[in-house]
Amino acid sequence: MKKVKLLVSLLAGVLVLTACGNKEKTEADSDKLQVMTTFYPMYEFTKNIVGDEGEVELLIPAGTEPHDYEPSAKDLAKISDADAFVYNSAEFETWVPNVEKNLKDHLLIEAASTIELESGEGSHDHEAEDHDHEGEEAHDHEGEESGHSHELDPHVWLDPALAVKEVANISQQLSEKYPEKKEIFEKNAAAYTAKLEELDKEFQIAFQTAKNKTFVTQHAAFGYLAKQYGLTQEAISGVSPDQEPSPSRLAELKHYVEENKVKVIYFEENASSKVAETLSNETGVMLEVLNPLESLTDKQMEQGETYITVMQENLNALQKSIQ
Repeated sequence: MKKVKLLVSLLAGVLVLTACGNKEKTEADSDKLQVMTTFYPMYEFTKNIVGDEGEVELLIPAGTEPHDYEPSAKDLAKISDADAFVYNSAEFETWVPNVEKNLKDHLLIEAASTIELESGEGSHDHEAEDHDHEGEEAHDHEGEESGHSHELDPHVWLDPALAVKEVANISQQLSEKYPEKKEIFEKNAAAYTAKLEELDKEFQIAFQTAKNKTFVTQHAAFGYLAKQYGLTQEAISGVSPDQEPSPSRLAELKHYVEENKVKVIYFEENASSKVAETLSNETGVMLEVLNPLESLTDKQMEQGETYITVMQENLNALQKSIQ
């Protein structure tokens, strides 16, 4: 609770300073739309929609783990100084509800608001879902204190079909707020959506005749992708990448890998791969990168990597297991 109060008080102070600073903006500056986005997919989706009509910035630094991120006073100033703020969901950017009431005059776009989030399977070490109400309350309270409960799975952007819905939602809300730019936003969104739909077709074609449709991954981030293409995700840890699996879960997975002759265990470059490496060593199975696109490094962006190219790399990696 101290962290929540600190965030709110920081933002209140920031808004006062920003109000003074905004008076000094030139007329030319005010014509250029300023949009702040939280993490990489939100940045790319929004940038493709806004195009030349504004400046789109990335709040969470490249290479940073968004699950663990908490905004600084400087970050809050960036949000309050922007015309619009785009984030995925309160289930992923768990700090947003604590500060949004102080941003009433700003356009806040929750990209996943039109998508029904599903249970964060894997985040409870595969415990039964029908736990009692008292247990739910205890978990909710724990989540409020930590800020990273993930009762629901927020990783909708990893399903290209759901990414299309996020793009449509961002475009619609920007168009409603700035109707004079609506035609351009819609045209840009349609062009980018066509690329996402082509990506979706690539995934459909790749997996439609596969006999083995199960893959083992370090982080339970690919549930929506798995559901979309008829696959099964077996995750070592939960929806949060820093969750450690229990010894019994590791033993269960070791048996699963050996019994099902799993060829590949997937891990992430931007998170600790220790557990995945342990399971790989114990089973003799190869490791392969599967990128949850929660962050791209500066180097990756400089080399021209994008949501589309990384998802194509993920598809190629998955085809080593799903055949």
